[in-house]
Amino acid sequence: MIRSTLAHRGTLGGAALLCAGLAGPARAADLPRRAAPPAFTPVPVFTWTGFYAGLNAGYGFGGGAGRFTDATYGTVTTGGRDGAFVGGGQVGYNYQLTPGSGLVVGVEADIQGTTFGRGRGGLVGTTAFYDVGPSLDWFGTVRGRLGYAFDRFLVYGTGGFAYGGGSRPPYAASFTGTLPDTFRTGWTAGGGVEYAITDSLSARVEALYVNLDRSGGTTGLVYDTATAAYYGLGRSRTDFGVVRAGLNYRFSTF
Repeated sequence: MIRSTLAHRGTLGGAALLCAGLAGPARAADLPRRAAPPAFTPVPVFTWTGFYAGLNAGYGFGGGAGRFTDATYGTVTTGGRDGAFVGGGQVGYNYQLTPGSGLVVGVEADIQGTTFGRGRGGLVGTTAFYDVGPSLDWFGTVRGRLGYAFDRFLVYGTGGFAYGGGSRPPYAASFTGTLPDTFRTGWTAGGGVEYAITDSLSARVEALYVNLDRSGGTTGLVYDTATAAYYGLGRSRTDFGVVRAGLNYRFSTF
């Protein structure tokens, strides 16, 4: 009887040990594995900082044909064109104080060709005159820029130095007096908006007012007794507006 009881207890103990041994691996399999967390890769913050170059095209307007009263010769009607194509290229550098959103400062220079030309004549009362003043065939600017970036969207103001030049008509050589200079200088101011399509390519729309009166242009009129003809000495397009669109490619971000 005693032996039978001991044998039964031994059988139960062996079974318990066997179950514990089998349950151990199962519990170990249920424990979470210790794996390294995925690496954190920060998203690059966009910045406008860098050198850039681009092209632009647009429309110039203002000036056109005009009328003024000359103290000696009376009412004078001048020729001109109210609008013209304007196109060219620009280079510059921007520096953004805080990447993402923040102030952006920069400098830009551009050179533009125009089709302003000018009407090469006019009327003194009802008598025709020859306009020997130079046209405006091209102009350029050197400007500072100050703006605020909302990530890839930039709003800015701009202003600085402007200059330009043109050509005289062939019959200007018939005038015996002093001809106006073809080169002139002045100032410009305006603003625009720009959007970065990619990290390197951006598109913008810009408006400028350009004034080239600093060289002393005149709307004077003279009668040349040597040629028995009236001559206009005015410069065309001494001030005008420009609205243009452009693309820029940014070369660096340092």
